[in-house]
Amino acid sequence: LPAAVLLKDTKLMDVKLGQLGSWLAMRDFTPGGILGAVRRGYNRYYNKYINVRKGGLGGLSMVLAGYVVLSYMWSYSHVKHERRRKYH
Repeated sequence: LPAAVLLKDTKLMDVKLGQLGSWLAMRDFTPGGILGAVRRGYNRYYNKYINVRKGGLGGLSMVLAGYVVLSYMWSYSHVKHERRRKYH
């Protein structure tokens, strides 16, 4: 029988839909808490994909794909106005 895990210590993927509101209420949304969450996410990503003994292109290609998506989102308003313009 597994030991009961507190809702605060439960990962987001393990939270049931009915518990989502109370789980979000327990999160720390102060600037220090958000910065800590970003640091933990970066450290998990770095240790899983970059800081490995036999690395491949997977981690770097994810960063590149993220950059491409972000740059397209940032320039979408400009691209949207250009797509129906006729050149002649």
